[in-house]
Amino acid sequence: MIRYALNCQNDHQFESWFQSAEAFEKLHVAGMVTCAVCGGTDVEKGLMAPRIGKDTDVAARPLSAPASPAEQAVAELRKKIEENAEYVGTDFASEARAIHDGDAPERGIYGEAKPDEARKLIEDGVPVAPLPFTPNRKSN
Repeated sequence: MIRYALNCQNDHQFESWFQSAEAFEKLHVAGMVTCAVCGGTDVEKGLMAPRIGKDTDVAARPLSAPASPAEQAVAELRKKIEENAEYVGTDFASEARAIHDGDAPERGIYGEAKPDEARKLIEDGVPVAPLPFTPNRKSN
């Protein structure tokens, strides 16, 4: 396992663990390394000092635990959305439009949309907003 300090294009700084340096490179090239704060994919490795001795702060919390107040806030937002809204996957744009037009029952939804689909929803006055995280792909 290797831990990298990472920076996104919006100057957010965060850390993440990878199986190896090669694993990081493979994920990075595939666009799968995203900012823990804004979800952006333009992420680069930052400068890191070597770890000397025992780091009790890192050892005291599991790797899955949020490392900062911003990560904690995103985790809480994700939990609230997943508990109170329906995941509609890649049907998000058509489902959001159907709800807006009154052709589907009104309810909270979240999912995935291509940039041009999201732009069209906004242009048409459909109230949507990007999430600061990538939704878990759930199967129903």
